[in-house]
Amino acid sequence: MFKKIVLTALVCFSLGGCDQGIQKYDTLVDKDENCNEAWANIDSALQRRNDMIPQLVAVVKGSAAHEENTLTAVIQARANATRPEIKLDPKSDDFSDPAKMAAFQQAQSQVGTAIGKLMMVQEQYPTLQANAAFHDLQIQIEGGENRILRAREVYNGSARDFNTELRHVSGKVINPLTGHEFKPRVYFTADADAKVAPKIDFSNATAK
Repeated sequence: MFKKIVLTALVCFSLGGCDQGIQKYDTLVDKDENCNEAWANIDSALQRRNDMIPQLVAVVKGSAAHEENTLTAVIQARANATRPEIKLDPKSDDFSDPAKMAAFQQAQSQVGTAIGKLMMVQEQYPTLQANAAFHDLQIQIEGGENRILRAREVYNGSARDFNTELRHVSGKVINPLTGHEFKPRVYFTADADAKVAPKIDFSNATAK
């Protein structure tokens, strides 16, 4: 305890006073919360996509019942991406765990890839091309993919600001004394399956 008190005093002195030490800690808290908010937006966008999948599968099944393999792939990808062990917990160290982040990203990428393949089957089914519900889902899913991409970019920006603050001398000094040491966050990066975004072709969206 004595060593910690002495160290705290030295920190306050090195930072120019306790007020500045508190300010540095508050900065870490603010940037950490920005990361949590940005991640919540990603989670919300992914949840919205997952919620649309049952409706999408039902619409495609009504006009393209023979696409069983494609339909099954979407359902399985969704099930895998929503497993409890895949979820990332903001209250844990999940965002500092490269393996945990990689597993989450891969699962979500598989959902996007499966949806992209399912959307493309409409080229083979004129009745599906003319289906107003399918066309509406196309628009919603394309917009959803764009929101997910944007949310990832915002999260990475927040993570960059947070990680940079941790690497500053003041961050390195104050962080061990916070009682809950902050850890650098892993960036959201695209895996091999996600480097090519799912193609959703609107050129055949209406009946010929």
